[in-house]
Amino acid sequence: MNAGHLYLSIAIAAEVIATSALKASEGFTRPGPSLLVAAGYGIAFYFLSLTLKTVPVGVAYAIWSGAGIVLIALIGWVVLKQPLDLPAILGMGLIVAGVAVIQLFSKAAAH
Repeated sequence: MNAGHLYLSIAIAAEVIATSALKASEGFTRPGPSLLVAAGYGIAFYFLSLTLKTVPVGVAYAIWSGAGIVLIALIGWVVLKQPLDLPAILGMGLIVAGVAVIQLFSKAAAH
């Protein structure tokens, strides 16, 4: 794993944490979760900016957003008990497949 992919992993994790805290912030009326949201997004964008030094913006954003969508949906399902129906699961499977294709076969992802 090169530095760009490490930075992208950190950006994804920070964004998922921040997005997960949004519900708990209750419209930014609760200070603790609200600070977690702000810090998480700040960290996410900082590490995404570092990622873009070595990974093309389109590839980085596709991986970042795709992984974030799937991880947030899984957190919603497991932690918040929000149901996922078959079309949602199939759609997320396609997102995971798309990210895998980019990572495994795209020459653009290797730059």
